[in-house]
Amino acid sequence: MNNIKQSKLRYSEIFYSIQGEGKFVGVPSVFLRTFGCNFRCPKFGLARGTPREKYNPEVKKLIDDGVHLSAKSLLDLPLVHTGCDTYASIYPEFKRLAHDKTVDEVVAHLLSTTPNGKWVQDNNQDVHLILTGGEPLLGWQRLYVELFDHPDMQDLRNVTIETNSTQMLTPEFKNYLNQQDRFHVTFSCSPKLSVSGEAWASAIKPAVVADYTTVNNSSLYLKFVVAEEIDVAEVDQAVGEYQAQNINVPVYLMPLGGRNEGYILTVTQVSKLAMSKGYRFTPRLHITLFGNEWGT
Repeated sequence: MNNIKQSKLRYSEIFYSIQGEGKFVGVPSVFLRTFGCNFRCPKFGLARGTPREKYNPEVKKLIDDGVHLSAKSLLDLPLVHTGCDTYASIYPEFKRLAHDKTVDEVVAHLLSTTPNGKWVQDNNQDVHLILTGGEPLLGWQRLYVELFDHPDMQDLRNVTIETNSTQMLTPEFKNYLNQQDRFHVTFSCSPKLSVSGEAWASAIKPAVVADYTTVNNSSLYLKFVVAEEIDVAEVDQAVGEYQAQNINVPVYLMPLGGRNEGYILTVTQVSKLAMSKGYRFTPRLHITLFGNEWGT
């Protein structure tokens, strides 16, 4: 009997949906939302000048009310209007609602959500895998090689890593990506601006993104959450810093708004700002379709 203890990956949710943001809007995708993040982004949606606190006010109230203890699953948690819309993946108080599974169990869960239990369908159309979070490039990198090498993952063609662009790839994971040629990797890089509540020096890391561009069989784009013109001025500054590191990639502007009520207030304005600057615009299609419910 094999008594070797297998490492486990902690994730908040796995779900099959339409990619709502960025380069692959509209593509059927399975999302693996890992637990844990180095950021909190507590100020999204709050008035400018609001002091930065450890907790977003809405999340703090949920914790003060004991919702993190009474909830039986992620689906019991309410959505929030401000701060990070995936708060249950970043605040440690909600860790008890996450899943701790071996790679075998994670792969089985992933494939159970796909049509026909496989990545490539009989019509030769493929389902994408999205590594998201939280921040998927934290410690979970150590399990991704095992995940991708799993026998049931051999027909995977496309992987997107949705990252806040502050975490270097580990040597092991980077070497693996450079040597494999089964699937294409897209780095969806979403650096945080001051509207998030995170500090510029912590959020804008051109050297990290430059390292991503050296991965074989990969592509990369930048995606910034903005609400108004002052945010676009920060985008210009950030893009200048990335370009100084020879990072000349597509740049997308995405409207602020984790729920439909906030999203509809910014979507048209941000699309016009994108056009005025020549940046690309990305909607948050999942909000339009599903209201950004859990599992969408």
